[in-house]
Order: sequence, then C-alpha cells, then structure tokens
Amino acid sequence: VQLQASGGGWVQAGGSLRLSCAPAERTTVTLATMGWYRQAAGKQRELVATVTSGGTINYADFAEGRFTISRHNAKNAIWLQMDNLKPEDTGVYYCNARRTMTPVYSIWGQGTLVTVSS
Repeated sequence: VQLQASGGGWVQAGGSLRLSCAPAERTTVTLATMGWYRQAAGKQRELVATVTSGGTINYADFAEGRFTISRHNAKNAIWLQMDNLKPEDTGVYYCNARRTMTPVYSIWGQGTLVTVSS
C-alpha cells in the first residue's frame, strides 16, 4: 500500500489548510492506526495526530484545539483540518499508517509541505 498526501501550501498566520491522505490504490484491508506527523527543517519528525480504525483520536499538545483529524475507514482516508496556523507549524507533513500487532507495518506517505508566514 502506498499513501498519497496532498493539501499543503502557503498560508498566512491565522489561516487554514486541509490535508488529505489516501492509498494510491484501492485496498480491501482497513488500515489500523493512521495519522499525521510533521518535520520542520533541522528538527526531528513529531506526532501531530492519530486516529485508530475504531475512532480513538490522539493529538499532540500543540495541535489540540487548532487541528482536527478525521477518517473514512472504507476509503482508508484521513484528513487534517488545520486552523489558526502559526509560523511554527511550518514543515513537511507526512501521513502514516501503522499496526503494532501481527502483521506489523508502518507505511509513510511522501509528505506535503506547509508554509505559514508571519
């Protein structure tokens, strides 16, 4: 399974963006936990938000109240609505699908660049 992320772009501080991620090809397998991670220049990749196939959601502290993750299980698609963006949100955003029980997997999308100007 290959994941394709889209929706990044340039926005002024206080603006909004909506990121999308879905498999490049249709699959009948429901992916387990899906989520968004980001990596700013010179920094390590960090968690933004995850959602399980059962709907359990986890946000990083910086995302709480500003970002909203959603999911469509049948499509294995996730979205990240980002509001009130700040310059420190700038980075490459990656979608991920992972499962920690057999069969174990961690699948990364190609990343989409988000640039927030002050």
